[in-house]
Amino acid sequence: MVDHRHPERSAMPGTVGAPRRRARPGLTRDQILAAAIRLADHTGTAGLTMRALAKDLGVEAMSLYHHIASKDALLDAMVDHVFSEISLPETGTGWRDGMLQRAHSARATLRDHPWALGLMASRSTPGPATLRHHDAVLGCLRHNGFSLPLAARAVALLDSYIYGFVLQENGLPFASAEELATIADGILATPAIAEEYPHLTELITEHALKPGYAYSDEFDHGLDLILDGLERQRLASEDRPASSPAPRGTPRPSAS
Repeated sequence: MVDHRHPERSAMPGTVGAPRRRARPGLTRDQILAAAIRLADHTGTAGLTMRALAKDLGVEAMSLYHHIASKDALLDAMVDHVFSEISLPETGTGWRDGMLQRAHSARATLRDHPWALGLMASRSTPGPATLRHHDAVLGCLRHNGFSLPLAARAVALLDSYIYGFVLQENGLPFASAEELATIADGILATPAIAEEYPHLTELITEHALKPGYAYSDEFDHGLDLILDGLERQRLASEDRPASSPAPRGTPRPSAS
């Protein structure tokens, strides 16, 4: 029935005020996952709530639970998707090339999804992409002469370096040479800084402010040092007779 005195009450039976927003038809799990990652990229996981996600998708929060059991399950799926974006060593690839490719891909992926840094190793129910990732990395090392203990230590070392570098890189207060120069000028303008902090002054003036300097280059330098050290340990484990005691702190090669 139409109420001619209050036409706004006649929009739909049983409604008051503005009509409810219609749920998006055909909502899928993939759409929810993509929206969640997009939201986390923008706000971090602190801003990722089921209510905020539902608002972004134009649906009621309860409708999300038809596709995702909980926020924890959503985080599991998001982390698994991030692992799927990281390039894996191809079959037959040398271990050094494989680890270089994987390290650069992981760094780029985590720069795109910085929220994932604290979650990558925390999931107790890893998804298929996560399992595939770790198996491929270990397989590349094992097929290229790494003992099982050395392969495990190599992965732990590389992951610590990659994650730590990205964490520091994401927190830098500059994103360009111009911004770095502005910050450096402010530091160097401090009276008597060269006398009080000569080594820091040298680092700024003779290294960081040199033309062509890029903090990202430090990643390659550190990565090369790690890979060189792993190669020395790999060769040492190959050359050591099985009966010889391993030096303290050096992994014993696996039996063949």
